[in-house]
Amino acid sequence: MNKVADLAEETRDGETVVRLSGSLAIACLGELPNRLDALQPPMAAIDLSDVDHMDTIGAWTVHRTAKRLQADIVGASDDCRRLIEAVGGLDEPVPIRPDHVHPLRRVVGQIGEAVSNSGGTLVGLVGFFGATLAACWSVIRHPGRFRINAVVQRFEVVGVSALGIIGLMSFLIGIVIAQQGSVQLRQFGMEMLTINLVGRLTFRELGVLMTAIMVAGRSGSAFAAQLGTMKLTEEVDAMRTIGVSPMEALVLPRTLAVVVMMPLLAFYACIVAIIGGGFLCAVALEIPPITFIQRLREVVPIHDLWVGLIKAPVFGIIIALSGCYQGLQVKANAEEVGLRTTAAVVQAIFLVIVIDAFFAVFFTWVGWN
Repeated sequence: MNKVADLAEETRDGETVVRLSGSLAIACLGELPNRLDALQPPMAAIDLSDVDHMDTIGAWTVHRTAKRLQADIVGASDDCRRLIEAVGGLDEPVPIRPDHVHPLRRVVGQIGEAVSNSGGTLVGLVGFFGATLAACWSVIRHPGRFRINAVVQRFEVVGVSALGIIGLMSFLIGIVIAQQGSVQLRQFGMEMLTINLVGRLTFRELGVLMTAIMVAGRSGSAFAAQLGTMKLTEEVDAMRTIGVSPMEALVLPRTLAVVVMMPLLAFYACIVAIIGGGFLCAVALEIPPITFIQRLREVVPIHDLWVGLIKAPVFGIIIALSGCYQGLQVKANAEEVGLRTTAAVVQAIFLVIVIDAFFAVFFTWVGWN
């Protein structure tokens, strides 16, 4: 059983020496730290020859006291000496931020840091897109490397499994558009134009945009989490070791699946949203379904459908690349998997909205408005 720590002051060769004894473990220190704090400098030495055991707390207590009293540490065993040296190596001044930082400087600094991080991420994403194109070209040159089973599995995960949630979301969005539009148009006696609003807004914008947001939150996050976990468990490095390209085996099937499924999901979402809008028009505005469909055919040009279908695969590329890129950036620990997954979803949704704005300007410029 370890003895309780104790100290004694001795005079050796006309100099005062503090002799410690017992166990310098946290459970045995007792009042020793307070007694050491009461000692006044200078002291010649702190003698540890009678110390039976020492833990990190005891080593820090001895180191701090020796530094305050300007005393040497003598008589320590090899283990105690190494522990005191290790604790002493951490005794470095901690940088202190100024208490008064001008708010403008702080805001500008945060903005600059955010812009720098965003620029670095954008450059990395463009480079990742180039690597994906290179992997695609390599697979085209060597068709035997194409992993059809992985692509078909992603078709099911990205497309078939998402039909339920995307259908429900689109149906409710159609109802909301029709209800809000009819409330505003009723003030002018133009409730019939609700059909125009539902049809054109759904095919051009909300159908594909809401589908992209849903796929980003559902599949993009899954890609980031899956690849992040594989990176953390060194499965990606193992694939490189055995000569398998992670871009061809992991990234390309996911990207291809999202690019192919996005137009189909977007078209499906548009149809379901139209059904939702027609349901609201039939219930609230007493517009028969036949009249709704006939009016829809008259007011919705075919290029509205093409606008949505052209956007869909571009949005799919952005979602897949964002998820895979962030997943392959995971390092260090499992906490970063969650952070990268969140970053993948936020990045994908942000880029989708930005590209959608560019598409809106472009299609207006070419006359598809």
